[in-house]
Amino acid sequence: MSEVISARVSLNDYSNRVLGVIKAKYNLKDKSEALNKFIDMYGTNEVEPELKEEYVQKILELEKNYKSKPMSKKEFDSLFE
Repeated sequence: MSEVISARVSLNDYSNRVLGVIKAKYNLKDKSEALNKFIDMYGTNEVEPELKEEYVQKILELEKNYKSKPMSKKEFDSLFE
C-alpha cells in the first residue's frame, strides 16, 4: 500500500463543489477520498503512472518470444485484449 501524505489545501468555491459532487456520486466518506478519486480519474492526463514490475517483466518476456519475427499491429493489439 502506498504512503499516505497529509496536506492542507485551500479550495475555491467551485473546486469545493466539484469535490462534493464526486464525494456524493461515488459514495465516498470525505473530500479527501473525492480528491484522490478525481486524481485517479484524470491524473494520467498530466503524469504517466508508474509501471508495475510484473507488467515490465511480461513485456520483456513477450519481446523475447517475438524477437525473431515481426509482429503485425493486430497481433500486438491481441496481446493486450
